Amino acid sequence: MKKIILSAVMLVALSFTAQAQDISKNALGLRLGDNDGFGGEISYQRGLGDNNRLELDLGFRNSNDVDAFKLTGLYQWVWNIDGGFNWYAGVGGGLGSWDNNRFDVNGTYAFVAGDLGIEYNFKEAPIQLALDIRPELYFSDNDNFRTDNFAPDLALSIRYRF
Repeated sequence: MKKIILSAVMLVALSFTAQAQDISKNALGLRLGDNDGFGGEISYQRGLGDNNRLELDLGFRNSNDVDAFKLTGLYQWVWNIDGGFNWYAGVGGGLGSWDNNRFDVNGTYAFVAGDLGIEYNFKEAPIQLALDIRPELYFSDNDNFRTDNFAPDLALSIRYRF
């Protein structure tokens, strides 16, 4: 518990000492990761200020056995490292729905999420590459959704900045 409190205090302290960033007003692309069986997500980022932004991700799956969607919204703080590299942290949540046709089970869920990652913004082209981990804690109306209600989602993203 002490480590969590210390980490939170350090995060707040860093946010007060953050330098102005070169955050794109908009970025659109793909977030490719585990995403609890969804695989890839369509990802959109909207710059809100010099060092913060909003990220929205939509994952969906449509197959013979499973139909599902997942919408995630995150508020992120961004800090410059050097030479086009930034690191970021964020909090947020989302909701989703799933329908397993094979076993005739379905449900809806909500979740809270954290986000921690590193990104590189190319200077020669308006491209951004990012690697992040997003731990998610689920709340579902169906006990068959997950047995542990927790999933760490690791992903690689590529976005077009405009």
